[in-house]
Amino acid sequence: MLNSSVLVLNRSYLPIHVTSVRRAFALLYQGIARAVDAQYQTFDFEGWSQLAVARDAEAIGTSSGRIRIPRVIVLVAFDRLPKRHVRFSRINLMARDGFQCQYCARKPSRAELNLDHVVPRALGGRSTWLNVVTSCVDCNRKKGGRTPRQAGMKLLGQPKRPRWTPLMNLMLSSVRYEEWKPFLSVVDASYWNVELAE
Repeated sequence: MLNSSVLVLNRSYLPIHVTSVRRAFALLYQGIARAVDAQYQTFDFEGWSQLAVARDAEAIGTSSGRIRIPRVIVLVAFDRLPKRHVRFSRINLMARDGFQCQYCARKPSRAELNLDHVVPRALGGRSTWLNVVTSCVDCNRKKGGRTPRQAGMKLLGQPKRPRWTPLMNLMLSSVRYEEWKPFLSVVDASYWNVELAE
């Protein structure tokens, strides 16, 4: 439960990160963030820990009783937006490729999804957005240290550098928790960020 996800908002209520419950509680306790409930009310650690916990609610046990798991927190002072640079990482590569093998189009479990160099490193291929794709274990074995043409295989499409930020993928994918929906919907996000008239 402590490693499950919590959505982090900047002080303008725009989503900027996903963190663990453990880290979210640390931020609440230090006064860096406030918990957000379903009615968009915010609570500091003391206020959040005093809320009643329903029997079926997600909670953790402490020496002073049960505390609800906050699924959304808002940072008190941070108002910047996430960087537009998309980090070249395993998760971003998989997100770009839709968690799908780029050779056979299967969607295996994440544990059975590999990264494949289209032009193998042994043949001078580099680890870049344009040369790395996701592949299932079977297709990766079949291709081996060859190019797709040499292996008689075809890519679903040419790999490209993504234009979205990693968080944008969260908005486009299925939302893990009901509490996240208002903040990840493009329409609702614009509602939270519109400049209000005086």
